[in-house]
Formats: sequence, C-alpha cells, structure tokens
Amino acid sequence: MFNGNLTLTIFLLALGTALATGLGAVPFIWFKTPNSRWIGIANAVAAGLMLGASVSLVLEGQHANLTSTVIGAILGVIFIIFTQRFLPDHDKMTMGGMNGLDARRALLLFLVMTVHSFAEGVGVGVAFGGGQTIGWMIAIAIAIHNIPEGLAISLTMVPKGTPVWKAALYSIASSLPQPLMAVPAFLAVEAFKPALPVGLGF
Repeated sequence: MFNGNLTLTIFLLALGTALATGLGAVPFIWFKTPNSRWIGIANAVAAGLMLGASVSLVLEGQHANLTSTVIGAILGVIFIIFTQRFLPDHDKMTMGGMNGLDARRALLLFLVMTVHSFAEGVGVGVAFGGGQTIGWMIAIAIAIHNIPEGLAISLTMVPKGTPVWKAALYSIASSLPQPLMAVPAFLAVEAFKPALPVGLGF
C-alpha cells in the first residue's frame, strides 16, 4: 500500500545523504591553500574511510548473493578503465575553473562517485522495504560515508583553484542519484532487490 508520508521521508533522507557529501568541502573554508603534507593526510583519511565503506558494501552484498556482488565489482573496475580510456585528452578538458590534467582527474572522480551513487540510492529504498529501523540506519550510514567522498572530490579541486562553494556543489551533485533512486527502489522493492548485490559490488 502506498504511504505518502513514508515516501516523502525516504526522499528527504536520501536528499540529506546527498547534501552530506557537500560537508567534505567544509575543511577548505579554513585551509584554502593547504600544503602538500595536509593534502596527503586528507587523502589518506578520505581513502581509508572510503575503502572501509567499500569493504562493508561488498560484505553486505555477498550476504544477498556472492556471484552478483563479484559481477558488480568486476563491472565497476571495467567502468573505471573504460572512463579513463575514453575521456577526452586532458589538453581539451575544463572543469570547476581547472584545465588540463587536473580537470581530467577531477572529472574521472566525479563520474565514478556519481555512478556509484545510484546503487546507494537503491540501497536506501530497499532498506526501507525491510522496515523503518534498518532504513534509517542505512541512510545515516550512507550520509556519514558520503562526507569523505565529498572530501575526496574537494581535494582534487580546491587546491587547484576551484572555489570552496563550487567544490561543495560538485560534491553534492555527485550524490544526487541517491534521492532520485531511493523512492522508486522503495516503491518497487521486489523488482530492485535482485539488482542490489550487483550495485553494492559496483
């Protein structure tokens, strides 16, 4: 049965997870021109948190279907290789006030983050199909792990001259598939369930 209030709640929560990504740019309000040591530490923190999140997603996916999760992970690697290979030459790239190789790196990271956000949106919707408690827990967990994703995007942009506010907007934009996918996944939870392990692996 359709529940308008719950559907709106799911959309707003998923929108909140997307907005949380923008928090990754906040440290750059105070460190607009960080030195290489600070950038290295921030990269290590962002990479470590995202690696931990990736492992937890794969573990969650393999509980549902190990084969589908492995297929999803392989598709994810293929996507990154394909994107690297077919992006335009860096001398033609511009993004967020950056040019050349810097713009190409930032765009690659942005595209990878954006595509994998679709699976996170599905995860929120499917989780609510299993009950509000698990739904809230998954939404909060995704929101928390979106912050280092925003930090990773901002790290490729702000030190190269992109304004902090613009890096925050790019970070949020990379997670907008989450609210777009959460509601359809909740309303058609049985249809989305088989795809979830593939998405988690991806």
